[in-house]
Amino acid sequence: MEYTDASNEQLESALSGMEDKDRQAETAVVVEPEVVPVVSDNGQEAGGKTDNEKASDHRKVIIDVKNLYKIYKVGTTKVRALNGVDFKVYEGEFCAIVGTSGSGKSTLLNMLAGLEKPTKGEIVIAGHHIEKMNENKLVRFRRENVGFIFQSFNLLGTLNALENVALPLSFRGMPKQYRLKKAMKMLRLVGLKAHAKHKPTQMSGGQQQRVGMARALVVDPKIMFADEPTGNLDSRTSKDMMALMRRVVNEHKKTLVMVTHDNSLAAVADKVIRIVDGKIVSMEDRTKTVEDEEL
Repeated sequence: MEYTDASNEQLESALSGMEDKDRQAETAVVVEPEVVPVVSDNGQEAGGKTDNEKASDHRKVIIDVKNLYKIYKVGTTKVRALNGVDFKVYEGEFCAIVGTSGSGKSTLLNMLAGLEKPTKGEIVIAGHHIEKMNENKLVRFRRENVGFIFQSFNLLGTLNALENVALPLSFRGMPKQYRLKKAMKMLRLVGLKAHAKHKPTQMSGGQQQRVGMARALVVDPKIMFADEPTGNLDSRTSKDMMALMRRVVNEHKKTLVMVTHDNSLAAVADKVIRIVDGKIVSMEDRTKTVEDEEL
């Protein structure tokens, strides 16, 4: 039961002809009836949130971007590469940032990776304000928390696939025996165990990109950033690569942020953020759509 105090009102006498100058004031207390919430078939209270929305409220935020600006000066002109960007990415989510060339998507990815400093705003990743970090702290943060997948693969031509994948672990001081063992495990994950001894020139573009993905995964990152990961691949290989990325996110609970100009590639993501002229123009949470369709 819920009780509320009504405002104090002086009660008038019901008796006519009453002449007592010291009329007594009494306080009226109103007891409101208990309200039973009306719940619809989809678990939503009237004026409230659905069960799915309540569940999403409890997801862990891994990336939180607030009021982000990046302004470049070109002569006397100010160019707003990012113009007040706000969004969240949840742990284990596949987020695609979609935009044409010059939209600001690559600048945004650079900000998230700590490769550029914002003009204004906050970037909180895994609880850390990376916009406040100096270069030494950023290097350490990236080494411990982030994996990168590049459009141009960025493999060392003098190393074979296994050695390329193991390379980030050498910067952590891991003994060679252990880092090669872990690298082989990642090559198996991306289906390239048979190509472990192949140099980049002995592999196709799709195979090289799989090596790049294995290299990103070998450090067991909290977050992976992918910059146009299929930009140098044909359509069929691109589709296979996206399927692999989707599987890794699902099976290994990795958070993946990808920038792309291709709407068809973004279709596999959980969240699609569209950016135009440095501003987010739409944000689609496809996990809610899928959940609603399953109900």
